[in-house]
Amino acid sequence: MGKDVIVACDFASAEQTFAFLDKFTGRKPFVKIGMELFYAEGPEIVRQIKARGHKIFLDLKLHDIPNTVKKAMAVLRNLDVDITNLHAAGTTAMMQGALEGLTREDGTRPLLIAVTQLTSTDQESMERDILIKEPIDQVVMHYAKTAKNAGLDGIVCSPLEAGKVHETCGNGFLTITPGVRFADGDVGDQKRVMTPAQAKEIGSDYIVVGRPITAAADPVAAYERCVAEFVD
Repeated sequence: MGKDVIVACDFASAEQTFAFLDKFTGRKPFVKIGMELFYAEGPEIVRQIKARGHKIFLDLKLHDIPNTVKKAMAVLRNLDVDITNLHAAGTTAMMQGALEGLTREDGTRPLLIAVTQLTSTDQESMERDILIKEPIDQVVMHYAKTAKNAGLDGIVCSPLEAGKVHETCGNGFLTITPGVRFADGDVGDQKRVMTPAQAKEIGSDYIVVGRPITAAADPVAAYERCVAEFVD
């Protein structure tokens, strides 16, 4: 898959989600289904959105003991999503177990991506709350290398870190970057942000965009603007 804009469908119900997706009568966006929507509607929402022709990033950020994650991924692999993820902090054994569970009998599987540090985390909160004292970019690169060595396809990271991830892990190691905002938009609760054009320039493979599209007066126009700045 090439560069793409992934729209974060962070809605509380199927009704709200389909009211949003119904606006897209042309190009069907790649969509992210996160915890809120998945926990509200269950696996059926994934099947319904997939049936409409959308690619899906199932963003559940699994983090548990290796055997539990392996079994959970063995269930998720049957939903035919394109990308799913877990927390790199779960260790190499957990990531390898996830890959094993995610791989179908025919050898195919969704892309598996690791979360490093959330874009709402900054150096101060990382040191204060989780007692990690190293510089945040060093922490992210360590997580990235660990994920690559475990056999994963890429990481979720800040767009500020995407270029360095490619330098460290190679251009084939994917970077999925939230924390993207338009230059004239509100950054919300994100602390490490970048515009779509800047994310393209620095080498992000996918950008995840939520409120700048979903809360826009014209979501389709906002989506097309994102695509124009990042992909075209």
